[in-house]
Amino acid sequence: MYKRQAEISALTGDGVDDLLEMVSLVAEVEELKANPSAAAIGTVIESRLEVGRGPVATVVLQRGTLKKGASIVAGALPGRVRAMFDDQEQQVKSAGPSTPVLVMGWADVPSAGDMFEIVKNDRTARKLADERRHDLRSSTHVVPTATERLETLLENLRTADHAELRIVVRADAMGSLEAIRDSVRKITRDDGKVTLIQGAVGGVTANDVMLAEASEAIIYGFNARPDSAARAAAKASGIDIRTFSIIYELLDDIEGMLLGELAPEEVESFLGVADVREVFRAPRLGKVAGCYVTEGEINRNARARVVRDGVVVYEGRIISLRRFKDDVPSVAVGFECGIGLENFRDIKEGDTIESFEVREIARV
Repeated sequence: MYKRQAEISALTGDGVDDLLEMVSLVAEVEELKANPSAAAIGTVIESRLEVGRGPVATVVLQRGTLKKGASIVAGALPGRVRAMFDDQEQQVKSAGPSTPVLVMGWADVPSAGDMFEIVKNDRTARKLADERRHDLRSSTHVVPTATERLETLLENLRTADHAELRIVVRADAMGSLEAIRDSVRKITRDDGKVTLIQGAVGGVTANDVMLAEASEAIIYGFNARPDSAARAAAKASGIDIRTFSIIYELLDDIEGMLLGELAPEEVESFLGVADVREVFRAPRLGKVAGCYVTEGEINRNARARVVRDGVVVYEGRIISLRRFKDDVPSVAVGFECGIGLENFRDIKEGDTIESFEVREIARV
């Protein structure tokens, strides 16, 4: 095996051409070749949430061939290759070793640096991803609740000589995210600071929860909501997800957190979630959402929000709840219903309706 050294600078780019030439030379002399017929594995280079495409990731194959329709797993996240695009944004059906491609079809946004592999089918991908998530969660035997973790954090912030509040932020738009980012930089105290671990556009994901757990951070959502997987992960790991619809309230909360104290606040009690399957018109109500309840229960006259692609597009009240032609006070998980919302007519198929109630508590 040949051993060579090349001095390079990531800052100036010096030596990169020499390095590439040396790699090419060694590969030619050693006859190093990737096997395109082996089981495909590779690395996630970057990932993001795109409007119209959903979660996408740029990956590079290290061996094997990735084909459209393949079931894949990246870290603890399953997926299925629904489409691939090359560096010219042209759709391709397969990619061989050393080929970078943009992959659509992930269940969520994968983390950059994760290894991915092809598995037999979607069921195997989900099973493997669940096992990896379980292994990550079971690495600590006792998981504190969100309240316990928050109380510990506040105590540490009050007593630490050099306090640091770490946060993960999800926002509804890039403009909102930049405004929050700029304002957070100005929040300081003597021997204390706020560190933005990650900021992104879109709903809160299970990956955000894993990041917050690993970095001991708090998750903030501005007009952005957690999906069912994120809620389950947050509950299992004791991560606090704090959501706001007014920027100054979010910033006040961060400032109070840094000082180790929180004023009385409104706390949501989650009731249920319904997926909108169909939209139809009804006399006096206008548009009514034909829904299927997927979590908890939906209550008539409860507060509700409509979430579209992880972003809140409406918050108000449920004014009508029906099973077939009958008015009902509530509908439990696993049943269909019709939901009418107060002063909102822009409901669409694929939206999610969250039902909740609010109560005020004092936190010290």
